[in-house]
Amino acid sequence: MTDSTVIAVDLGATSGRVISATVSPNRLQLGLTSRFPNNPVTVWAGQAPAMHWNLLELYREVVDGLRVAFREAQRAGGSGLGSIASLGVDSWAVDYGRMRGGALAGIPYHYRDARTAAGVEAVHGAISPAELYAVNGLQFLPFNTVYQLAADRDAGLLDGIDEALLVPDLINYWLTGERRAERTNASTTGLLDIGTGRWSDALLTRLRLPASLLPPLIAPGETVGSLLPSVRDELALGLGAGAASALSTVPVVSVGSHDTASAVVAVPSTDRNIAYISSGTWSLVGLELDSPVLTEASRAANFTNEGGVDGRIRFLRNVMGMWLISECLREWEKAGVSADLPTLLAQAEALPGGSVFDPDHPDLLPAGPMTERIAARCAEAGQRIPSNPAEYVRSIVESLAEAYHSTIQQAASLSGTSVEAIHVVGGGSQNALLCQLTADRTGLPVIAGPVEATAIGNVLVQARAAGVISGDLESLRALVAASVPLTRYTPRRPSHPR
Repeated sequence: MTDSTVIAVDLGATSGRVISATVSPNRLQLGLTSRFPNNPVTVWAGQAPAMHWNLLELYREVVDGLRVAFREAQRAGGSGLGSIASLGVDSWAVDYGRMRGGALAGIPYHYRDARTAAGVEAVHGAISPAELYAVNGLQFLPFNTVYQLAADRDAGLLDGIDEALLVPDLINYWLTGERRAERTNASTTGLLDIGTGRWSDALLTRLRLPASLLPPLIAPGETVGSLLPSVRDELALGLGAGAASALSTVPVVSVGSHDTASAVVAVPSTDRNIAYISSGTWSLVGLELDSPVLTEASRAANFTNEGGVDGRIRFLRNVMGMWLISECLREWEKAGVSADLPTLLAQAEALPGGSVFDPDHPDLLPAGPMTERIAARCAEAGQRIPSNPAEYVRSIVESLAEAYHSTIQQAASLSGTSVEAIHVVGGGSQNALLCQLTADRTGLPVIAGPVEATAIGNVLVQARAAGVISGDLESLRALVAASVPLTRYTPRRPSHPR
């Protein structure tokens, strides 16, 4: 079979990218078409500031990136645009656009917006956390979609609303005119029954949310639809006569549209006795299972059971991740302090150690000055307060490594599985200090890479849907392992008890 091109739109919480990939049964090659920032916007909302996503700007960047990808395919010669098998979209989870009459009604909120606190109180007043967990298997996070919808309901923001579309589903709608809810992302809302894989009518009824609010479900690998004529015309600008017609053959395919679901597809291991860390703004730390773990012990430990590609379960816990470092860097930059991350990491590695604090403390979730809050957490834990940027970075990395250690320990115990190695994928796989400290604290080998795991997982699901490659997830992962460079970190000292 000849090579085919698939295009991945990957929208992260801090940046987005459009990637063209060449795929064959024995080859996987990615090319970055465009990268762009994803900067939230805070505006005054009458009584308090509100934090939103600049989603229209993101969509414009997506369209511009797709146009460049199509232009590059045309210039490559051969079958040109005809070589493009499909495109697919993934993004962060939980946030959504409210739709009225087919149009976006209001600016989508950012999950770090403070309004979610009222939603938590409203939901737990109607359904206990234990009852919720028995149905949705979802880790408690105050910004889960169910809490956001309850806050919007009580604020009157759902009055007259037809549907709520999660971010990748909204982008797909703007591209195709089709409204669907992809299953892996739907599982993060708190409204999907993790046992049946369907929307929970019981939860919707008890929360006074109309069933019509949630679109029909679609699985990874299914076709969402064809590009709208108006979208084809816009994407074909400058591509010459017949380009818009050629683009009518390029379908939009559903992928693991929750970025972590796509990232887990790209974990380069055919061994199931491994833990994964999808490391970016958040660190998603866990195991891939065949069925959910819905015990009270799992709920008490705040583990989530989210849908994966091919019906797998992502049994994991969210750890705060690179957010802590990025917020510190922003703080230092505003203060005029030199804060080059590679330099700080080198300085941090030279230190003998760092203070360990709880990186998942709720105080560390909101945007804003971070060092003062980290100092308070260190003091609370009886640890020395860092005195300079390098010490803060070392403290953050040490704390994340310890959180990874405890999370993997708990995941293995709760699920009755063993873990023999850890795979770190995503941007954090480039952080050598973090990977080494994770190996040291867990006593397990850490295999780092690929960096663009989310885009690769997106690409692989599309390529399999197009018939370019075939097989189960382990077959797809074997192709990743053969196609990307990996770095192995071996524990340097005796492990902590596991």
